[in-house]
Amino acid sequence: MLNTVERGEGPPAVLVHGFTQSAQSWWPLVTPLEDSFRLVAVDAPGHGGSARVEAGLGDGSDLMVASVPAPAVWVGYSMGGRFALHAALRHPDKVSKLVVVSSTAGIDDADERAARRRSDAALARRIETEGVESFLAWWVRQPLFATLPPDAADVEGRAARASSAGLASSLLMAGTGSQDPLWDEIDSVQMPVLVIAGEMDEKYTTIASRMVNTIGRNAVLHVIDGAGHACHLEKPAEFMGALEAFLRS
Repeated sequence: MLNTVERGEGPPAVLVHGFTQSAQSWWPLVTPLEDSFRLVAVDAPGHGGSARVEAGLGDGSDLMVASVPAPAVWVGYSMGGRFALHAALRHPDKVSKLVVVSSTAGIDDADERAARRRSDAALARRIETEGVESFLAWWVRQPLFATLPPDAADVEGRAARASSAGLASSLLMAGTGSQDPLWDEIDSVQMPVLVIAGEMDEKYTTIASRMVNTIGRNAVLHVIDGAGHACHLEKPAEFMGALEAFLRS
């Protein structure tokens, strides 16, 4: 089983974090929802209290659904968005609404996926060689997180809740290179879907637009001005405004 942390009362909402984060990463953001929802933040396989759990995106999403068997709203950021998307496809009766933040339905080209798997494997070796603290210091300095303020990055908090073996396992089993593309499947998603991306993250705003267009009329796009990949951490007020409006609609 996966480790979960719960707060609030009401219908369930599942929160799935990004790579190197944990369930605790959500609490500075989502406190306003505690009066209306039972928030269930999940430690994804290889992270936090689930550091010893080894699972890919499909079986990992199965484990997450087993942790919250009732139909729930699902909110996932980056890697967490890919877990949430798998949950919606594999268990549509358990996902009442879906929110995908800075995420993707996969890499189309087989050669690009293979290259990404090699890159993920190299990163996994780097984590195990350098250790968590050194890796995280490098990780948040990547161009992808150039607009993320240091305090919002919470490197110390991530390091305290992470293990080298767990993060390496996550990269190998649930990295983007390991994911079979879902673009030919996501038009079957029937629940309401909100796709969020940061304006300054051009790659993922393009992916977000494609995702909305592919899913169809039940999907809407929200682009957060002046934000990058970690748009929910960079612009928390706008993120929460869009999320709350969608959840209460």
